[in-house]
Amino acid sequence: MPRCRRRFRFELCEISAVIHRGGCHCGRVRFEVDAPARIEALDCNCSICAKSGFLHLIVAKAEFRLLAGESELSEYRWGTGLARHLFCRHCGVKSFYVPRSNPDGIDVNVRCLDAGSITDLVVTHFDGSGDWDAQAAAIAHLA
Repeated sequence: MPRCRRRFRFELCEISAVIHRGGCHCGRVRFEVDAPARIEALDCNCSICAKSGFLHLIVAKAEFRLLAGESELSEYRWGTGLARHLFCRHCGVKSFYVPRSNPDGIDVNVRCLDAGSITDLVVTHFDGSGDWDAQAAAIAHLA
């Protein structure tokens, strides 16, 4: 819940982060991420996101911590090779990756977060199958 205070005629809200924990299906890869309890996620329709069902929460690298399973990760790159798609080599789940749109950040799959820490989820469409570069410029600030 945001903490708000009155200042002048406006209400200023500080959105405090909570620690979300998550991981892959088999549990070998575990992580935690600092993000608001109210998550604003992106649903991309590009070929890889649509096929994998990835729901995007992009954060700065400093807000993400890999707790277990670094040696269990495999990497897949395609197209420009900028995105580092990381997935568990045992169960195949991609719970996070380094996105092309924000190479200095981490993109966490909201569907891989453990239950209990999300109070609200707002999903916005991202047209990754259209003019990807124009769409990516609009989210460059996220990490």
